[in-house]
Amino acid sequence: MQKAEEPNLRLFVFHHSGGSHLVYRDWPACFPGWDVQIPDAPGRGPRDRRPALTHAGALFDHFLHELDSLLTGPYAFFGHSMGGMVAYELTRRLLDMGRTPPVWLGVSARGTLHPDGDPVRRHLLSDTQLRRELAAMDGTPSSVLDHDELWDLFAPTIRADLRMSETWRTEPLTAPLPVPLSVFGGTRDHVAPPHRLDGWADTSEHFLGRHLFDGGHFYFQDRLPEVAGRIQDDVRRALLPARPPSAAVR
Repeated sequence: MQKAEEPNLRLFVFHHSGGSHLVYRDWPACFPGWDVQIPDAPGRGPRDRRPALTHAGALFDHFLHELDSLLTGPYAFFGHSMGGMVAYELTRRLLDMGRTPPVWLGVSARGTLHPDGDPVRRHLLSDTQLRRELAAMDGTPSSVLDHDELWDLFAPTIRADLRMSETWRTEPLTAPLPVPLSVFGGTRDHVAPPHRLDGWADTSEHFLGRHLFDGGHFYFQDRLPEVAGRIQDDVRRALLPARPPSAAVR
């Protein structure tokens, strides 16, 4: 039997706080020839019997263990909101372990991580305030926000994710990452406004730019083909061989 052809690239897409692969189910079709993986954090929905994690370090350990055998060949990370934190910290851990890192790192709708954590504390809002905030973000189904029983079912996971995302204290970088990095965001995102994305340029030796799209926190929902095209372009740029010093522009 002929061996199946290896995909050109494996792209891991890490979801936002309270999210799951369901929000990103249309992504694989936008990357023909790529193997798009959308792993869920534990505790996604009533059918997932795994308890939701409450500490970001445990979440990173979970993904490293779950994805271990897939982190081979050319692969890339893209993370949205909390997923941006996951993608970034997994990259750092893989480098610290001496493992082959992703060929490209995409961070979306996530302000630069700081040693003191995120100053925003949405996980401490009242139910009424949090539901209003999530409705404004336009990423949580109204069926969850408008019905008390569904809200009571999903709220603990949403709060746990927000707490991990907002209280995680990252270690300061001793040097920029040797991984090409791009940052994505929405022009009208009040959660991660464009100015909070600027710091990512200093975290990589090969910063490929800040890409803004018209929209809010979930800007990609109405612009997925455009966003996917930009991801593909940046991955191709990341895979280009470095020019020798003699070819550098003087």
